[in-house]
Amino acid sequence: MKQLINLIVGIAALTLMASATAAGGNKLAPDVLVKTTADDVLAIIKNDKDIQSGDTKKIGALAEAKILPNFDFDQMSRMVLGKYWNQASADQQQQFVQQFRTLLVRTYSSALAKYRNQTIEYKPFRGQPEDTRVTVKTQIIQSGAQPLAIDYSLLKESDGSWKVYDVVIEGVSLVTNYRSQFANEVKQNGMDALIKRLADKNNK
Repeated sequence: MKQLINLIVGIAALTLMASATAAGGNKLAPDVLVKTTADDVLAIIKNDKDIQSGDTKKIGALAEAKILPNFDFDQMSRMVLGKYWNQASADQQQQFVQQFRTLLVRTYSSALAKYRNQTIEYKPFRGQPEDTRVTVKTQIIQSGAQPLAIDYSLLKESDGSWKVYDVVIEGVSLVTNYRSQFANEVKQNGMDALIKRLADKNNK
């Protein structure tokens, strides 16, 4: 099950990587941002033997350069920690954002190497011009398996660009999933213990 989730997250990352390539300096609509270059980027990944063979340095650099700029990690961190975000010091908040970001880099890097021939289907976009939070709905099509629904929750930034603050996979929110894990850790052992656990995991 864990491998399946990692694979789905990796495919989701590919779509976001396409978004980064498409964005450039433009303020594209969120659905257009996700759609425009996905096919081109997927083609690159399919033909990149280094990534498919598990070149961790190349995969990590790819995630850093192309995927993560599309995430609002401050917003994600606030949502993941919930009430504990305001209880944390500014230094703890900064350390958590850094370790949470690194955790997602590692997750995406591991999953990207597992991508093969899945394709992405886009659902009709329901957003309105005045919206500041929207959802872009997609499905991952796999040979011999049921389609997998992946929804991207995006937030409009102050500069007019769009960034992802949550990914919902088959109805399961990544933010909510992490929130339940982290809240239990903070409640039992404190914020510093959670940060240390994430740092230890990231350093392995």
